[in-house]
Amino acid sequence: MKRAELTAYLDDYLQIPAIRDYGPQGLQIEGREQVSKVVGMVDAQLPCLEAALGHGADMLLVHHGIFWGPTQTLAGSFGRLVRAYMEAEINLYAAHLALDAHPEVGNNAELARRLGLEVQGRFAPVNGVDLGVIATAHREAKLDYLVDRFEQNVGPVKLVQAHGPRLVNKVAILSGAGAREIGIAAALDCDTYITGETSHAEFYAAQNAGLNVIYGGHYTTETVGVQCLGEHLRDKFGLEFEFVDLPTGL
Repeated sequence: MKRAELTAYLDDYLQIPAIRDYGPQGLQIEGREQVSKVVGMVDAQLPCLEAALGHGADMLLVHHGIFWGPTQTLAGSFGRLVRAYMEAEINLYAAHLALDAHPEVGNNAELARRLGLEVQGRFAPVNGVDLGVIATAHREAKLDYLVDRFEQNVGPVKLVQAHGPRLVNKVAILSGAGAREIGIAAALDCDTYITGETSHAEFYAAQNAGLNVIYGGHYTTETVGVQCLGEHLRDKFGLEFEFVDLPTGL
């Protein structure tokens, strides 16, 4: 498939131009024109590039690209990273907030699906776009069951704060660094919150709010969107897709 056709489709499907992010998203580095194999990963740093090349990627599809914040100079370690991409002639495509928010292949929608929850609404706006989802169980389930289902269908759980009811009904989900929204989840009458990571400053917020919180890890909660998007491309265009797991442990 031609690179231009694939990136145009992704830009439109993910609404990349419409979502203001913390850095440029979409095609960040242009590589070879023909794309036969897409490798999906969470990150795009040098070990990720090396892994993608080892798996024969024409395009590396990631959640965390390499361009953030103010304009960066191509010097030092960042310059070496960009040079490595250019020399490898591999395409780098990044979808950050767009992949959190997407209603079909987004991290939060996919987490809800894997946990057997039904999305009922959205919350946690960033730059005018709601990233998180509010979901309900088809029938009340014990918190332990939801934790087990997460570990079976997503990955290992880092921490559980059981400060809410044992029976789970209304669940807020926000992948990555979402602990800052604990108060919002409680205000929306959720009994359980699923996110990636917390901080010491946020630890007692869940207890104060009387909320169950499942911390699945920043990395782990953001693997599912890339996987789902890659599978979508495989099914729609017949591209070869492989997700390469390179966990940070965080």
